[in-house]
Amino acid sequence: MGAAIIRDGRLLAAQRAEPPHMAGGWELPGGKVDPGESDEDAVVRECHEELAIKIRPLRRVGGDWRLSERALLRVWTAEIVEGEPQALEHLALRWLTRDDLYDVAWLPGDRPVITELEPDLRPTAKG
Repeated sequence: MGAAIIRDGRLLAAQRAEPPHMAGGWELPGGKVDPGESDEDAVVRECHEELAIKIRPLRRVGGDWRLSERALLRVWTAEIVEGEPQALEHLALRWLTRDDLYDVAWLPGDRPVITELEPDLRPTAKG
């Protein structure tokens, strides 16, 4: 499960710390669904564990995004209802506008979702 956390027209991106072959790549926060857990409950739990925040899932983004033969990514847009994101399990966090959305090296599985999210983001303020 992934969370597209959007605040003030900016998307929260998280830089992977592990495993080694993915370290340094950027992704949406989230993780696996535990047995007996709903997708929405999983994304809330994962964001709490990874970022020390409470989120509210809002809407599903697209359908099932195939990551591999055995893995799917399901993404919800979400808002923060409590806390400020902390990189507890990631190397870094960044808030990205539409204009700097591709300034980070997104992991291949997240790239199609990011393209789908572009209309939800605001451009960088010029001034």
